[in-house]
Amino acid sequence: MTDRKSSKPVALLSGGNPQIAKGDGDAPVQAYIAAMPGWTQALGRRLDALIVEAVPGVRKAVRWNSPFYGVEGRGWFLSFHVFTRYVKVSFFDGLSLTPVPRGGTPRSGQVRWIDIREDDPRDEVQLADWIRQAVALPGWTP
Repeated sequence: MTDRKSSKPVALLSGGNPQIAKGDGDAPVQAYIAAMPGWTQALGRRLDALIVEAVPGVRKAVRWNSPFYGVEGRGWFLSFHVFTRYVKVSFFDGLSLTPVPRGGTPRSGQVRWIDIREDDPRDEVQLADWIRQAVALPGWTP
């Protein structure tokens, strides 16, 4: 795994998360996905495709070593992040989704997530529905 701009190997942080510089647009997101280790890379490509399909013209960026997806002028609605044994897909207004994604704690506020492991069955219909719901909500603006 190398950085497309510099041809240097991309460092993997704790848990295998790629260390990609902050940037706006598709290029840094694709660099992140290309650097995702093992089975997570195919999942990253699929997540990106589902989001692009559900949200034409989606805004993309890498922030805090994670791909972010949003709508220009409305904030971010989703992000994902690589961990050792799973990929965490976070919906910033997840408590407003139906059904509410199962991940969350009292400290996580409105954010809810799903953890996708290598051998987990993937309900892409539900995931696409959550994406369409999430984009219709006000986004998160840091």
